[in-house]
Amino acid sequence: MLDNLRAAILVPDIRKRILFLMLAFAGFVFMIHVQLPGVDEAKWQGLLRNGSFYQFLGFLSGGALQKLSIIAMGITPYINASIIMQLMTVVLPQLEDLAKKGGEEGRKKISQYTRWLTIILAIVQATTMSINMSRAGVFYDSSAWFIAYAVVAFVSGTLFLMWLGEQMTDKGIGNGVSLIIFIGIVLRYPTYVGQTIQAGQKDGLNVLGLILFLAISLFTIISIIFMYQGQRRIPVQQARRVVGRKMFAGRSSYIPLRLNNSGVISIIFAISILLLPQQALSWFQHSQIAPTYGFLGLPSNTTALSLALQTYFSPNSFLYNFAYFILVVIFTFFYSSIVVNVKDIADNLKKSGSFIPGIRPGIPTEEYIKRILLRITTVAAIYLGLLAVLPSILQKGLAVTTFYLGSTSLLIVVGVALDTMTQIEARLAMRDYKGFIKR
Repeated sequence: MLDNLRAAILVPDIRKRILFLMLAFAGFVFMIHVQLPGVDEAKWQGLLRNGSFYQFLGFLSGGALQKLSIIAMGITPYINASIIMQLMTVVLPQLEDLAKKGGEEGRKKISQYTRWLTIILAIVQATTMSINMSRAGVFYDSSAWFIAYAVVAFVSGTLFLMWLGEQMTDKGIGNGVSLIIFIGIVLRYPTYVGQTIQAGQKDGLNVLGLILFLAISLFTIISIIFMYQGQRRIPVQQARRVVGRKMFAGRSSYIPLRLNNSGVISIIFAISILLLPQQALSWFQHSQIAPTYGFLGLPSNTTALSLALQTYFSPNSFLYNFAYFILVVIFTFFYSSIVVNVKDIADNLKKSGSFIPGIRPGIPTEEYIKRILLRITTVAAIYLGLLAVLPSILQKGLAVTTFYLGSTSLLIVVGVALDTMTQIEARLAMRDYKGFIKR
């Protein structure tokens, strides 16, 4: 890896792309400190401490939400829009034809639809956040004009990050949106380390627990790398071909099926579903919205229900982690079935005259690949489910303050880093290949 980085720096084109990424990271960090004016810092920090949903958003924003900057929502609306468009591509035949048969123009149209959907989701999320903050007393000015101003600021920040991510993809190396999430997580690590040290100094540092925690973290990183790069290679034999008077023997190849086809998306989906109802109920609490009459005539037991959810369905409770594990497993199977189109793989093998040794082309090939995909997805789903609940287990068992969503952040950081290094290696190989052809 170090040799590839050294070689990449020596290549002018790759060096320019890496430099552009560094400048984009600097722009992202600068935008974190562009704060929304007219904010009561004390009340905002108190609202953050009581809201797990806000902690989740802050986890992806690099601390922008904690500072309440104009990019406080991060790139989350764009991620949600992209996921929704992927699902709609499978559900709607028109979008499926546009993606498969539309070529470059079809992909551009889908990208345009994704941007418009991002704007809609960003407006909904910004409006909900701004109204909630206003009623909680976070804004000094609670007028409708200031709320509209906050909505415009938050939406503009998200659109800026969307544009920045696309520029990083075109002019940099790797996926720009993933890199923005990557740098946002990395920027939060010094804060998490500082919080862990402060908690240890205050309550007494559990040295043995800390050493065991570091060992488990190292093992987790290694397991993520193995799971991320792991493949199930299905052997494929190409039939003999007759070209003119010559007969060419069939070649052997394989179909690479990744163990983890869903990545971190299944975990993000599960977190959103678990935290959103609890946060939505907290918006209707009388203590924050309407002490006397409630909000929109809602009964007073709304507050009691919200408090009950916070007590019995907290992130460290057994019920929460059990539901978290089940949701991660379900979404892993669901998203893997969308990413890997088994029918298309079987049809492409049949059209190219290739076959899996011992398996007839067509439906038997499709069923065979489905069985293999089911087995490897089961392993990946159980692994991701255990990885998702790992922070809560460590907090209870080792009495060490762990990073918020630590295992998820490790999965994102390691995955993005591996993808970026793969693209650097591909560009280096392409450069060497071109040089070989010229000779």
